[in-house]
Amino acid sequence: MNNIAITANTSWYIYNFRKNTIVELINRGINVHVISPFDDYTGKLRALGCMVHDIKIDRRGINPVIDAFTCLNFVRLYLKIKPQTILNFTPKNNIYSSLAAAPLSIPVINNIAGLGHAFINNGLLNKIVRTLYKISQCRAEYIFFQNEEDMAVFRKHNIGSTAIKERIPGSGVDLTRFSFTPVQKAKTIKFLLSARMLKEKGVYLFADAARHFKQKYGNTVDFSLLGFCDAQHPSGVNIEEINTWVDEGIINYLGVTDRVESVLKDVHCVVLPSYYREGVPKSLLEAGAMGKPIITTDNVGCRETVVDGFNGYLCKPSCLTSLVEAIEKIINSSEHELDQLGKNSRKHIASHFDEAIVINKYLSSISQVTKHRIKLLSHP
Repeated sequence: MNNIAITANTSWYIYNFRKNTIVELINRGINVHVISPFDDYTGKLRALGCMVHDIKIDRRGINPVIDAFTCLNFVRLYLKIKPQTILNFTPKNNIYSSLAAAPLSIPVINNIAGLGHAFINNGLLNKIVRTLYKISQCRAEYIFFQNEEDMAVFRKHNIGSTAIKERIPGSGVDLTRFSFTPVQKAKTIKFLLSARMLKEKGVYLFADAARHFKQKYGNTVDFSLLGFCDAQHPSGVNIEEINTWVDEGIINYLGVTDRVESVLKDVHCVVLPSYYREGVPKSLLEAGAMGKPIITTDNVGCRETVVDGFNGYLCKPSCLTSLVEAIEKIINSSEHELDQLGKNSRKHIASHFDEAIVINKYLSSISQVTKHRIKLLSHP
């Protein structure tokens, strides 16, 4: 039976972003092996029917010895699993899994979901990361990008020159799970930021905007945060800071959930003032699919989700004034205008970011690169 390996730096990522791809592969008779550090989602992946293999990945560290051991562990697992194709997600997997696969002549398909600061900024770390990408991607069969800017950067620096480069619509969104829920203006207009609690995601800007509008409009506006706090991340917003905003009465903190749609259904607008170099934020795709107006930055990865004035508003990155102006537009919208923004949001996301598009791209690329020609596309 054919084996496919899927790798990422957390089991959480694979379950939340690639679950339906795994299900489709299994339904087509493929053995799916997930390689990722064990976490709370490992059992959920096993429940889907795939095999899960533990591996140590230091997501943010730059210790070459630890990373070398990660690469060697990929080699050990590939010798054991003998996959026909490897799908890599998240930065270190794109690099070290690809390096491990090269001497074994296993084709790899990589996904660049945002290049982040380490690749783009100048400095020693930037040079190291670019060099690692250049070495590791030279034998990739496919490199998928989530936005045009990242693909242009790879072409500019001649990274993965022989690979087929193609843009896909982010991770896509399950239009059935995230079904359209009409926006209805209410006594209280609810705004939500759903993301990891990181500075670059615009969490502090969102809190400052919330303070401004709570002082101006009181309880007729509501601002909530949804997402986990990563205390180990250098840009992490810690829970103590969030609790001060809660105590101040400007923010509600909703913690984390696997049922984000249950939170989104009661929201009037989703806000992500990110100035991070995103792929395409999943939270915005989910919000748009449910028919929520979106406010986000005119920034790499984010701008793809909004046609300004059609299904939401774009604001300037790192600019509180611009963010406040955009939020004010939502507050001052009539019920009809909010309803239209919501309908347009669903239309835009459904037209361009349907998860089925992403899954079919992967099925097609796997079929093309697999030496033994898995008959993936023979199914209706």
